[in-house]
Amino acid sequence: MKIEGKRILITGGAGFIGSHLVDALSEKNYIVVLDNFSSGKRENLSQHLNNPKVEIVEGDVRDNALLKKITKDIDIVYHLAVQCLRVSIRDPLIVHEVNATGTLNLCMASRENGVKLFVYISSSEVYGTAKRLPMSEDHPLEPTTVYGASKLAGELYTLSYYRTYGLQGMVIRPFNTYGARAHFEGIYGEVIPKFITRALNDMPPVIFGDGTQTRDFTYISDIVKGIITASQCDAMIGEVVNLARGEEVSIKDLASIICDLTGRRHLKPLYERKRPGDVLRHCADITKAKEIFNFNPEVNIREGIKNYLDWLLKQNYDLAECLKQDVVFNW
Repeated sequence: MKIEGKRILITGGAGFIGSHLVDALSEKNYIVVLDNFSSGKRENLSQHLNNPKVEIVEGDVRDNALLKKITKDIDIVYHLAVQCLRVSIRDPLIVHEVNATGTLNLCMASRENGVKLFVYISSSEVYGTAKRLPMSEDHPLEPTTVYGASKLAGELYTLSYYRTYGLQGMVIRPFNTYGARAHFEGIYGEVIPKFITRALNDMPPVIFGDGTQTRDFTYISDIVKGIITASQCDAMIGEVVNLARGEEVSIKDLASIICDLTGRRHLKPLYERKRPGDVLRHCADITKAKEIFNFNPEVNIREGIKNYLDWLLKQNYDLAECLKQDVVFNW
């Protein structure tokens, strides 16, 4: 399906990945953004405030009446609305309600209103810690947190609605995504923005555990390109696919790269107690994405961090104030 001239609903469209998806799709389509702004930011959509092709709706995926209303006349749903991993440690119920029940709610509304394509944006957290590397789509699914379990439930709802009711759907599993607009605040903050914010304030990165845990960090432009290309590929209907750089980077090495690129080589990491449920290794096998829709990530880790750093320094953020929002949790 060529995505042009469509009516598209993007849930979580004011969030990090969602807002970039709005940017990419709004030129040739009509976009409805649904977000409750619990973690998404209005400023992420500021460039679309006067765009007649972008409609912003404040609301929640737990609101069935709203979902039935908002999915009318929609061609494609990109479902990114989520409560994050760190919230799940302290409030597992809301994470279940938003991530799992919210996805079921949206599947029901989409089927009722004849949505033509349902694209569920999942997470590499559904795998848990790697049993083998690289991690292909048939890797065991053993999430270590309620967040990972709730995202896996969303996958199963999406695929079951395809198999039972014919709702054309697919599942996309991005690995750790970073870039412009990534969260650095409080409980929603991600590791790369947090490390950079601390370094720019001449404070050492804080590592939970021994830093040997690894992630497959993937730049936002590669993830958005992959999501759109996958959703245009008819062979992806009923399928699951990884989106990632395909390279394993340890948290210790990440800290070193960031200290180097920020000119803070003298900073040495502080080590805190390991976080509960933290996965030890992640590295994606992206063979399927390459073979089915020619996915080819272009941005390596140093280039991506440099891009993010350049973007951050152009913003009007008070970086010292941002640091006050940093949280070192007493797990």
